[in-house]
Order: sequence, then C-alpha cells, then structure tokens
Amino acid sequence: MDVDGDAVHDTLSKVERAAVAAAVNMILIRCQLQRTEGRMRAAIRARRKKTLQSIHVDEEGSGAICDPVLQVCYAMGCGVFPRATPRWWMKRRTGGVWEDLRQCDDAIEDYFKDKLRMSPWVFREIAETLSPFLQRRVTFYREPLQPDLIVAFAMYRWASGETYESGTCSFGIGRKSGLVAVRDVTSALLSAYSDKISWPTGLQKAVVLRAFADKGFPNCNGCIDCTHIFIGKPANCPGEDYYDKKRRLSVQAQVVVDLNLRVLDVFVGYPGSCHNVRIVHLSSLWACEEAGELFTGSPVMLPFGVRTNGYLLGDNGYPPSEWVVVPYGGVSQRPSEIRFDNKQKTARGAVERAFDRLKGMWRLFLRSHKTNMDTLPQQFVAVCMLHNILIDAGIPFDDNLLWEVGPDGVRRRVDLGMHRSLRQMCMKSSTGDALILRDALAERMGTQ
Repeated sequence: MDVDGDAVHDTLSKVERAAVAAAVNMILIRCQLQRTEGRMRAAIRARRKKTLQSIHVDEEGSGAICDPVLQVCYAMGCGVFPRATPRWWMKRRTGGVWEDLRQCDDAIEDYFKDKLRMSPWVFREIAETLSPFLQRRVTFYREPLQPDLIVAFAMYRWASGETYESGTCSFGIGRKSGLVAVRDVTSALLSAYSDKISWPTGLQKAVVLRAFADKGFPNCNGCIDCTHIFIGKPANCPGEDYYDKKRRLSVQAQVVVDLNLRVLDVFVGYPGSCHNVRIVHLSSLWACEEAGELFTGSPVMLPFGVRTNGYLLGDNGYPPSEWVVVPYGGVSQRPSEIRFDNKQKTARGAVERAFDRLKGMWRLFLRSHKTNMDTLPQQFVAVCMLHNILIDAGIPFDDNLLWEVGPDGVRRRVDLGMHRSLRQMCMKSSTGDALILRDALAERMGTQ
C-alpha cells in the first residue's frame, strides 16, 4: 500500500509541475511580446520624428499644406463623404416613383404630367426657385434629401391624395421626412410666389375687365364662390362645427377667380357649417370693401344713372349687395330677368371650372383626408399658387380627372364640394343700390 501511495503522489507532482511550467512560459512570452511591441512603437515614433525633421518648408508652404488638410478633415467631419452603410436605425431609401421621374426618355413628359401635373421643365423651374428655401444642413449621419426630391414629394402628395405611409414608400423616404417636406415646400411656395395670388393691375387688369365686359358685365373684377375641403375629424376641436349640410366634415374655402380661371383671392380655414355670407364677413374682402380699397378703378356709368367702381359675380347663396351681383332667381321671371340670369350663370361658370381644374389636379383636396388643421389653410393657398403657375405656363387640364369609378363599379363625376345654400342671409351692405345695380346691368343687356 505504501508503494501505491508514493506512485500517486509522484504522478500528481508531475501534473502540477507541468501546469506551473506552462503558466510561467505564457507569462514570459507575453512579456517578450510587450517588450517587442514597445520597441517597435518607439522605432516608429523615432522614424516619424526623423522624417518630419528632414522636411523643410517655409511658412507659406506650410500654410498651403495645412489649408487643404483642414478642409478635407472638416468635410469628413461634416459627412460630405457619405457612409457606405447607413446606420442600423435609419430606413434604407429605395427610389420608386422618384427614380422613375429622374429617367430621361420619350415617356417622361407624360409620366410627369400623370404624377406631378406638370411638364419636366416647369417642375425644374419651380424646384430651382424653391431650392434656396429647402437646403438641408449636412450632418454626420447621411446625405440630406435634395430640394428637387422634396418638391417632387410634396407635389405628388397633393396630386395623388395618397397617405403619407403610401407616398413616402414611393419616394423611399420616411413618414416623418414626408411630413417635414410638405410643410417646408408649403412655406417655400408662400415665400417665393407670394405675388401669384393677387388682384390684377395695369394691362392684366384691363384684359380681365375686357373679358367680363364682352360677357355683358362691364367693370366686373371676378367671380366668387365657396367650396368644401373634406377632412377627417379634427383633434381638439368640436367636430359638430365642421359638419356641412350633407353631414360631412369639411372646411370652407372662399375663392375669387377671373374668366381665365386664375385665382385672384383665397380665404380658407373656417368650419364647413359656416354660411357663405359669414365667410365673406370674416375675410379680407369685407375689410377692404369697408375701407373702400377693394375696387379702386375708374367708375363706369350704367343705365338709370348708376355708377360702379367694380363688383363680383356670385350665386344665390349671396344676397344682392353693392359689390356682389347675384341672379334674380324665382319662378315667374320677366324676359329681361331670364336673359340676365342666363348670362350671369354663363360668366359665373368660370369659378366652377376653376374648381374643376384645381381639385381635379390636386386630388388631396377632393377627398376626405386626415390633416393638420394648423397647416391646411397654408397648403390650400400653396396649391392655388401652383394652379396659377400652371395656367401661366399653359399646362392643359385633362377632363378625365373629373371622373372616377366608385366602389360599385359605376363611373361618376367627382364631388367638388360646391353646396348651394338652402337659405339666404342678408349682408350688411344689402341696400336698394344693390338691386338698382343689378337692374341697370339687366337693362344694359337688353339694349345691346
């Protein structure tokens, strides 16, 4: 037994000695590697120092070398050289509609008109004008969205009426980027094209007045009417105020146009339950008329000694006033009244055709959609500016945009949201002079 115990003791001793030897050797190797690494670093530092000392440049040369180096370092720090792989928390951009819009082929003209309602050259002109307002700051993350992509997405959103989720996927951007793009393009349009919605002056005013005079309405400055913009239930607002007479949630937009369908004045933002007359009282038109600043042209003499500085044509939703001429209406009409109503309706049809073009092209405002009530008025005004820009550029309107196929498969005309008032309200300026003005116009038509 003693012999076996000594053998076990010797065997364990050999294992322990081997383990200790291995640990010691590992320590020695690591120390040797550290000393070698230290000597290599020291040699590299010495060689670098010797190389720098061997270079002799004067101050001007040193400055010339330092400036490019600083510029490159600044560019790398600002992210001008994009990362090959985006951060893991960023959505990868895929292209889609935007990549198709960037193609150069024979079909691009029709594709632009289908997606953005304009030709490529008109889009490029608008994008170049808005570009200074849409420049993005370069960050450390990735390249910012380019101004032309931002403008294209906003126009695509207004033209197609698609949701942000669907539209942003078509452009390969995130939903938040889409929201910011529409907001920024709206602000840029209001700043860059602030003169696109204004009352005509000079030669342009003479052309407008001449066009109405040829229709039998001398010194008429435009046609006025309201349309409903259908919306989802607004947050933090009493929803019942926004119900129109058809029990649809909407916002009222009052628009004045000329016979060329150009928008001369727009006022939008009040709930759909408001009457047209209340909208007029709340708009800038009423304030300008009260101050005597709305129509400042030379007066025109009409039969019965009536003088008028200017007026607008409206429907029976507006009562007669000194500056809004409405049809007679009624069942029993005299021949002169029938003739006047027919001509007035024909001339006033310009405002309905303007809504056809405006809402037909920019279909976001044709259908019910969720929107931010704080930015909806500005977006509608921006779209009215685009409406005038396209008219000035000679972009034609496709009447097929006024028709759509319903869920039942029946093709029907779209609802422009032009509701006729069931009751007539009085305006503060409704006087006998307003009726005399209408009678004078009717008498003038009868003598021609």
